[in-house]
Formats: sequence, structure tokens, C-alpha cells
Amino acid sequence: MTDVEVVTAADLRLMQGLAQRVAAARLDLVNADASFGGLGWNWGKGHASDGESRPRRLWFSGGELVAWGWAQLPRQVRRSDGSVQDITGAYLAYQVHPDHAGLVDEVIGWYDDTAAGLERTVVPSAADEFGLNRWAAHGYEPDLAELGDTGSWTQLNERDLTDLEPPVLPDGFRFRTAGEAGPAAAVRAHLDAWPRSAYTAESYQGVRRTPGYRDDLHLLVEAPDGTMASSTIMWLDEVNKTAEFEPVGTRPDYRRQGLGRAMLLHGMHLVKAAGATQMTVACLGAPGHPKARGLYYSVGFRELSRDAPLIKND
Repeated sequence: MTDVEVVTAADLRLMQGLAQRVAAARLDLVNADASFGGLGWNWGKGHASDGESRPRRLWFSGGELVAWGWAQLPRQVRRSDGSVQDITGAYLAYQVHPDHAGLVDEVIGWYDDTAAGLERTVVPSAADEFGLNRWAAHGYEPDLAELGDTGSWTQLNERDLTDLEPPVLPDGFRFRTAGEAGPAAAVRAHLDAWPRSAYTAESYQGVRRTPGYRDDLHLLVEAPDGTMASSTIMWLDEVNKTAEFEPVGTRPDYRRQGLGRAMLLHGMHLVKAAGATQMTVACLGAPGHPKARGLYYSVGFRELSRDAPLIKND
């Protein structure tokens, strides 16, 4: 592919602005990977290494961004455990403002042209009836494998920030921020929680440069021996007074000790003090993945919307 346009920091700010406007109008129409925080996390950790495997297109009306598409094309992913994964299909992250819903046909046409000949997947919001009808008209069908009991589709959960209970950590554990603990600890905490992640020190430097990232809202739980046992980043949308957890993780050998629950509660207290009134977090929604959903429900989150995974083969 030649003359590929990739997402720049300036593009990302526009895309996050659209996320804010869609969230203000209809939060349930924010597509997977298109939230304010999700965009920040995905661009920050991958833009330096993904290069031409992630082309984008932007649509404007009256000088304002109203739709975008961001494709992931075949590539090799090198993971922290030394393994290499070959990605052979295409995936599309996208968002269309509901006032310009008809642009979804142009987004679909661009994606079909960009990923021609490949298996193509996309995950619109299940609440987007108009969009789902248009994807179906272009030959996209429900992805039955993803919709099964162990599929990887996500649901978006929300709660308001009233009536927050205090966080309680086991003896000897304490909360730290990435600003206090430093980059090496922040990277190690993520890799320990996600052993097959492709995350690197370079990835974290990208995240730190991302619009919306704050190291005082990047939270870690430190064990008595100095190990960073849990971590999460909170992305504060000051326009809508909302915040989002993305990502959230705990080292396997520190799970089921209440660390994640305490970290989420402490994080919500922090963003409430920073001006947020609402919190969101996404998790796997299929029945075969109950653990994260149960954790979030235990601190007051409830499902707001869910993905509708689609697939097309030429």
C-alpha cells in the first residue's frame, strides 16, 4: 500500500473530540475502541510501531470532524513473552456522529477498498440500529465465533460517582501513581498483568505523550516487597465530567486478594476529586469471561451497551 495516511497526534485530538461529542449525545453509540480513553490508550501504545499497518480516513462537515475510520491490516505482532503472532485479517475501529449517520456508508466503502480480499471484522454498537442495517446491506454478517460463550466482544459499563465506599488494601500494600513510581515500574506492572502483551518501554513513552494522559491518574498498587501488583490508567474527559478506566490489570499471583477492587475504588475517588461525576469501563461481555465483569459489578458498575461483532469474507 502506498500513500498511507496514519493517525497523528493532531488527528487523535480531533477523534477524541468526536468521542466527547458522541458521548454527550448518546454514550451508548460510542463504538468499541472509539472512546476518549480507548483512543488515547490504543494510539499511544501502538502508533510508533504500527506504522502503515493502520491507515485512517477522516470525514469533516463545516470544518468539524464528524466521522473517522482506522483500519488494522495484516502484520506480525511480537509479544513480551517472545512469541510472534501473524495477524492475517483486517479490523476496523470507527465512529460516526449520530447527526451524520449516513456517512457510515462511506466508512464501509473506504474499509472495503482498503482491506479488499481480506477477512474483515468490525464491532459497531448494538444500540446503533441504523448503522447495523447499513453494515448488513454491505454484506457484513454477525460474527458467530465472536458471539459464542468465549468470544472477545466487549460491553461498556457505567456508574455515577456518588456513594463511593472507601478502598481497603491488605496490610503492607499501598497506592502509588506512575508519576511517583516511574516509567520502569509502570511498564513492568502492565507486562506482569498481561504476560503476552506487545507493550514496551517505547509504548509507554507513546502513552505519556498522548492527549489526555496524566501520570497522577495512572494508578498502581505496590506490594510489601516493592512489586507493582496492579495498575490502571484513568482518562478524564473534562468536557463531559466523565472518566474511564483503560486498561486494568493485576499480576496473576496477586489476584483474588481484593487489590483490583481497592484500586478501582481509590481511582474513582481520585477522578471525583478531579471533577468527574461519572465513570465508565469496558470488559469482555461473553458468558465465558465472568471475572472482570464480576469485579466491576462489585464496585457498582452496570452494563450500558455492548458490541455487535460483524464479519465479511470476499
